[in-house]
Amino acid sequence: MQINRLFDIINYQIATYDKEISLAQKVNGEWTGYSSKELKSIVDNLSLAFLSAGILSGEKVAIISDNRPEWNFVDLALQQIGAISVPMYPTISAEDYKYIFEHAEVKMVFVGNEEIFEKAKIATAGTTIEILSFDSLESCNHWEAFMKSGETGNLADLERLKEQVKSDDLFTIIYTSGTTGRPKGVMLSHRNIIHNLLAVEDRLIIQKGTSKALSFLPLCHIYERTGSFCFMYMGISIYYAESMEKIGENLKEVQPHVFNTVPRLLEKVYDKIVSKGYELTGLKKSLFFWALNLGLKFEPNKSQGFWYDLQLNLANKIIFSKWREALGGNVQQINSGASALQPRLARVFWSAGIPVCEGYGLTETSPVVSASICNLEDIRIGFVGKLVKEVQVQIAEDGEILVKGPNVMLGYYKQPDMTAECIKNGWFHTGDIGELHDGGYLKITDRKKEMFKTSGGKYIAPQPMENKFKESTLIEQILVVGENKNYPAALIVPSFDGLRDYCRHKDIPYTKDAEMIQKPEIIEKYQREIDLLNKYFGKWEQVKRFILLPNPWGIESGELTPTMKLKRKVIHSKYANEIEGLYN
Repeated sequence: MQINRLFDIINYQIATYDKEISLAQKVNGEWTGYSSKELKSIVDNLSLAFLSAGILSGEKVAIISDNRPEWNFVDLALQQIGAISVPMYPTISAEDYKYIFEHAEVKMVFVGNEEIFEKAKIATAGTTIEILSFDSLESCNHWEAFMKSGETGNLADLERLKEQVKSDDLFTIIYTSGTTGRPKGVMLSHRNIIHNLLAVEDRLIIQKGTSKALSFLPLCHIYERTGSFCFMYMGISIYYAESMEKIGENLKEVQPHVFNTVPRLLEKVYDKIVSKGYELTGLKKSLFFWALNLGLKFEPNKSQGFWYDLQLNLANKIIFSKWREALGGNVQQINSGASALQPRLARVFWSAGIPVCEGYGLTETSPVVSASICNLEDIRIGFVGKLVKEVQVQIAEDGEILVKGPNVMLGYYKQPDMTAECIKNGWFHTGDIGELHDGGYLKITDRKKEMFKTSGGKYIAPQPMENKFKESTLIEQILVVGENKNYPAALIVPSFDGLRDYCRHKDIPYTKDAEMIQKPEIIEKYQREIDLLNKYFGKWEQVKRFILLPNPWGIESGELTPTMKLKRKVIHSKYANEIEGLYN
């Protein structure tokens, strides 16, 4: 059957796969699933409940919750009546909620838990906006009670409304987290997302109808949301992780075949593995680092000879098999997006039989522009895959990536001037700098607005530098600075786990994090790390001075976006004195 609107996926899944578990979550310690038919019944009743509550086609309803099946229920139910979902990050402030509620003219809000409810109450004070909750809360209407109000509705009326929804209709407004200023409302149509999910279907090597996915990236972000529609279309059961802290435990329980992630989480997985390697002793420790070093030399599409292959096969049996077990034992594909993946991580994971595939895109492109082909012949480490079908890319004179295709957004909500500024002659200006290589392979080199010039007139691209420096097991986060200065410098948040391992190895007594980074021998160690990694860059790019910071940057503290990108202006402002000190 034809998929013209996203909610058509429900009937398609029933007709093609009729899943016993379409969506699942853990409730009271047990995994609880919803079948394809249960999904349809709940979504239809919710659509009728929205109609009963007076929600009309084109009106906006906000969803603020961690990932759970109820998120999908509300999203799909709104689509069926032509209403518009406005997903929001649970982690942002009440002030941000208030701005989006007002700007989007939201009529109703669904919240996940008590904490979000309290923020939503503040944001809706003095308005007629109704709040409903997914958790059972004393002072808030529950979603199931709301759904029951639709049970007496007329399904024939609903079918007539569904017929009126067209492929090019707006289905969601996603307010981008943004690294600067107020968020912009990206308007996406059913067609935008349908094109994208069909375009990436052939990049997924997992079995349709029988595979499982673990979902933990926020559904309010377009990356996981389009991914979830794609999984549903392919008949892949989606299991929602309990929390970021329980991903490791949930991987072992669910044993997924696929999941989407961001490089930051893969970096943490890798650092944890290496940290455990340092705890080993004797032959076990020697074998661990022998295997790791083999992995760091891995080239997926290049033969390295019989001896290397023989060693790698052995390493896979005695060392890397344990890595695969830690991910559940069944992982066939990991999709990495939202920021650049360190090439060494891609090498090591591929060598360990854990395919990590990079992709590239933006909220404005629904999101996928390019995605890796998941096999050893076609994967290109350091690239973000090949362009997906019907998407065109052009590289502007200044290196900016321009995109054209059915995945490009309708525009920014209530901001026609800003829309006209970034979509010119049908080409969306991404703000990213990149290169397009033979065969349609795309490489991202930096973010246009993040490049800066030193006082000597040399351009610095900070992202590739930061990505390289994070290869050190002692560096958790780093920001390269130096605009209009005579040399680059860096703010460094140490990997305190890595630092503890180093101190244990060198018999250096460890006290408090803030104290350790003041010790001369620790500063000297970091200087050696910087000197080692500086060799990969031109003399004008090399970091001349740095400062170690005691507190990690986070979403709640304001230095990171919800997708864990650096908010450079915020960090510059917050650490203005420290940055100035690097040049005195």
